[in-house]
Amino acid sequence: MGRTILFFLTLTTVVLLELTTTITAHNITDILSGFPEYSDFNNYLTQTKLNDEINSRQTITVLVLNNGALSALTAKHPISVIKNALSLHVVLDYYDPTKLHQIPKGSTLSTTLYQTTGNAPGNLGFVNITDLQGGKVGFGSAVPGSKLDSSYTKAVKQIPYNISVIEISAPIIAPGILTAPAPTASDVNITAALEKAGCKTFASLITSNGVLKTFQSTADKGLTLFAPNDEAFKAAGVPDLNKLSNADRVSLLLYHARAGYTPKGTLKTTKDPIDTLATNGAAKYDLKVTTAGDEVTLHTGVDSSRISDTVLDATPLAIFTVDNVLLPEELFGKSPSPAPAPGPVTTPSPAPVLAPTPASKAPSPAKASPPAPPADTPSDSPANSPTAESESSKTTASGAHHVKGSAVMAVVLTGCATVISSLILS
Repeated sequence: MGRTILFFLTLTTVVLLELTTTITAHNITDILSGFPEYSDFNNYLTQTKLNDEINSRQTITVLVLNNGALSALTAKHPISVIKNALSLHVVLDYYDPTKLHQIPKGSTLSTTLYQTTGNAPGNLGFVNITDLQGGKVGFGSAVPGSKLDSSYTKAVKQIPYNISVIEISAPIIAPGILTAPAPTASDVNITAALEKAGCKTFASLITSNGVLKTFQSTADKGLTLFAPNDEAFKAAGVPDLNKLSNADRVSLLLYHARAGYTPKGTLKTTKDPIDTLATNGAAKYDLKVTTAGDEVTLHTGVDSSRISDTVLDATPLAIFTVDNVLLPEELFGKSPSPAPAPGPVTTPSPAPVLAPTPASKAPSPAKASPPAPPADTPSDSPANSPTAESESSKTTASGAHHVKGSAVMAVVLTGCATVISSLILS
């Protein structure tokens, strides 16, 4: 009976975890794909990888611009500047039409995604949201003296209290955000950036082994670096790189980079192993990524390392520091364990021949042990419940996996409680 009770308790926990995951999932790309008037905004979220950052967060508001309003922002600026400007339109709080008109004291300063980049001094990464007279809501930069140049237009989609998408009339422009220098990837001095971030050993290695040229030629099309800091090369267990062949040393250094722009937000949503510049047809040289809150860890199969800091995040170049040298299995994997040696073969001794006696009977064979009772096998988990969206949204199957969690949980808990009670009382 104890085993059965444990099974039902485990099943309840699994169902509740599944419901929690299902309720919080959303995909901004799918949400906006149903609205052609926001196609440009959606495309730029994808190009800048802001869509991954949005999808990795659970309480967020996207201030979307229609194609006409967005054109004034995107026409004359490079992609890195556009990313900064769009980051200012992603608020790290949930605002639906009701909350917009119930702002305490009529005005509030809210944090945006731009504030998390480390490039926003003072209030540059905040937006001012003010409930104006006549039912209007204004938006503007939180920098003192800034005007409320944009206003609330309409609600697009809400999934309380997970994600809200609302349309505003014009871009929110913080002072200096459009005029900040935006060097191209080829203009970035990679070794200087690494040395400044405390990665002098790695900078020296990529230069002396000719890998820097590979990084530079890849950067314009997109490059992501995972640079070990200087302390990582002094850690116990790090092999002597001078004992590696030239080819293996180059492979090790290339293993710390991948083609393509992969910011932290994208890494947080990555489920499959990612390839590296060392990947080729004969060897994977890939990395597995895990996330715990805002922390991202890379796993090689030999060791793992936390992404400790962002050195540079400027589309299409991302440079991170990591705590450990990444050691690929292809070079440092453990040898397979040898197969266990077979046990000694024994030859049975011949049984002694006994003289038959009239009264003796042949011994009856020992009774076979009864088969073990079959183990309790849990049934397959129930299929996901159908999705349901808020009443203020257009009905669509894409964009969110939203369930009536409270109703399903009530049914599951009631059923399990009934079964457990009957088992205890019996």
